[in-house]
Amino acid sequence: MDLVLTLLALAVAAFLAGLAGSYLGIGGGILLIPFMTLVLQLDIKVAVAASLVGVIATSSGAASVYVRDHLTNLRLGMFLEVATTLGAISGAFIALLINRSDLFVVFGAVVIYAAVYMARSQGTAKERAYREMKQSPLAERLELGDKYFDKEDKGVYRYKVARPGAGFAISAVAGGISGLLGVGGGIIKVPMMHVVMRVPMKPAVATSNFMIGVTAAASAFIYYSRGVLDPSLAGVIVLGVFTGTRVGTRMMVKAKSGKIRLVFAILLAAVGVFMILRPLFPGVNF
Repeated sequence: MDLVLTLLALAVAAFLAGLAGSYLGIGGGILLIPFMTLVLQLDIKVAVAASLVGVIATSSGAASVYVRDHLTNLRLGMFLEVATTLGAISGAFIALLINRSDLFVVFGAVVIYAAVYMARSQGTAKERAYREMKQSPLAERLELGDKYFDKEDKGVYRYKVARPGAGFAISAVAGGISGLLGVGGGIIKVPMMHVVMRVPMKPAVATSNFMIGVTAAASAFIYYSRGVLDPSLAGVIVLGVFTGTRVGTRMMVKAKSGKIRLVFAILLAAVGVFMILRPLFPGVNF
């Protein structure tokens, strides 16, 4: 593929990844890495390193909007980020040591998990039972509960946070997946906050976007120090991702997401299958 066309295609893919990543709180790497490996035929470790820079750009663009709109739970994000960052550093070191084929399979399995979660998620603003829930003593001491204004129905909703210990442990796993696969960890953190910690969907997405940049930065430094990060790829990705993020944040705060989530889930499932199959057919370009 011609260099100009390659960079243009990468910029378009980065735009879509930034849009989807900011809208769903998953970072965008879940789309960028398959594109770079399956279409551009890049080494998966180079793709992971460049994708992490895109995740940082997604977080930078989305977090400012979500913090301004008071969707982000800052105290919860800082609490969980301690575990996530430690996991991210560990995951980056592991990724540099394991077999490339194993990395494809692991990534594909994680993507399929994300697809199942997206398909099953309600993703609406009507999660009102959470605000009546009894808050755990630790969450109460740390003041992890919060409130947010939902532009979908113009309502202000308070919510409490459950099981902070479990959330902290799962965040370490999410960080490991981010460092290992370059996907930002949001595919674990969003469902974890929503299902385990009982945080409503929109604050969970916003808080995930706030955290993924720090997580990705910790991992990206490891890849950069080992000479895996390609600055030219990273520059194109940042440009596309940041532009897409501006669109994705506007969509998330205003629109109903049920139908979009379902289409995205189907896309993720297809990508996951392709990533798992590729090591089995090394001579075939999916």
